[in-house]
Amino acid sequence: MSYKQRAVSGILWSLWQQLSSKLISIGISIFLARILEPSQFGLIAMLSIFISVGNSLLDSGLTASLIRTTDADQRDYSTVFYFNIIGSSILYLLLFLSAPLISAFYNQPLLTAIVRVYGIILIINAFFGVQSTLLIKEMKFKKQTNIQLPAAIGGGILGIVLAKLGYGVWSLVWMGLCTSFLSTAMHWISSNWMPALVFDKACFKKHIYFGYKMTISGLIDTIYQNIYLIIIGKYFSVAQLGYYSRADSISQLPISNISAAINKVTYPMFAEISHDPVQLKNVYKRLMQQVIFWNAPVLIFLSVIARPLFHIILTDKWLPAVPFFQLLCISGIMYPLHSYNLNVLKVMGKSALFLKLEAIKKVLSVIGILLFIPFGIYGLLYFQLFFNIIAYYINSIYSGRLIAYPVTEQIKDILPTVSLAAGIGLCCYFLDRLLINDFFIPTMQISILFIIFIPVYYGASLLINISAIKDFNHLILKR
Repeated sequence: MSYKQRAVSGILWSLWQQLSSKLISIGISIFLARILEPSQFGLIAMLSIFISVGNSLLDSGLTASLIRTTDADQRDYSTVFYFNIIGSSILYLLLFLSAPLISAFYNQPLLTAIVRVYGIILIINAFFGVQSTLLIKEMKFKKQTNIQLPAAIGGGILGIVLAKLGYGVWSLVWMGLCTSFLSTAMHWISSNWMPALVFDKACFKKHIYFGYKMTISGLIDTIYQNIYLIIIGKYFSVAQLGYYSRADSISQLPISNISAAINKVTYPMFAEISHDPVQLKNVYKRLMQQVIFWNAPVLIFLSVIARPLFHIILTDKWLPAVPFFQLLCISGIMYPLHSYNLNVLKVMGKSALFLKLEAIKKVLSVIGILLFIPFGIYGLLYFQLFFNIIAYYINSIYSGRLIAYPVTEQIKDILPTVSLAAGIGLCCYFLDRLLINDFFIPTMQISILFIIFIPVYYGASLLINISAIKDFNHLILKR
């Protein structure tokens, strides 16, 4: 299989893995959202920062180092495995002891018990970190799909049954634990790798030297990604946090899945060609254009149909989340490009610069968030939209220098696609408000807008000769 074929195959399987598991997860959450109240989702959202931080501390740095190390052996993998187990146990103990403080911070007494049970996920996840890393490194995304789908389905069925039986927020807790346990079990069953009884100090130092900077960067990014949940949970009602978290999770279906799918492929792929800046620039450019070509229209279309979509899938009790969802969709258009710019820094060995940039961006963002709190949730969301553009600019300046692909050239390459999607989206939005909304039921409303948006976008892309559509026709459709 040629390098190009490997890349395309890897991206398609990675995308299918991300989308299929996320679609199942979203489908399950829709069932649960129709049964449970927004405030119960808000309680779980309050904990996401702590679980995410724990996973970030255990995963990001050493995993990236293992993928980057072309000659990694049993000593490397076993050392990281035992570090993950010990580290996750320590983190869970800290979380267990901190549970009353977390409960007091949010003024939600029930959180003490929830934290102590839900936090066990950290230890469970630590048991399959190395197996998952090996699958990513070997680009075996089909196998990952076959692992994640049954785990998500099994956990989801348990969650729905418990919700029907009246377990409330605990149905979400046990669903998360069950999904993690099934994922761990299937990774062990499907993997040929087993840890050896070895912990090599030299290997640990090698990986931690590269990984600690990535871990700190990942930790900063994780805290930042969840800071809106912390702020909304602290200063606004638990129901509003539930609306925001549900809007965010649905908007992340295209955002995080397209980004994560290609990110899984681009990091090991970029690592293979990091010695050739010219080839690296060419690959990065084509991937960036392809991601924007799909990401921008999907998110813009979702923002146009947000109200009838929420009416159909979540019922009218979730309609207050619609404006949050629309702003989050628009804000997420540029998000995947952050990862690819940062991947360039990582494969070029610029972990110190990576950490510096992450620290600068997050400090600026936190200052902005604190300034915009008095303007309410909408003030925070508009700031998030603005700062995503600033963050992309900061990332692309430095990565662009390394591969001779300056930010002005990057923007020039993606601007036609974004402008086209935005223009068609605006036309559909006003068409809906003036002619469609008052005369058709929600399902027909969405169908009509889809029939208008997709053919016009695809046809206009061909007409103005957008590069991404040519690559798609050549690589995927074989035209």
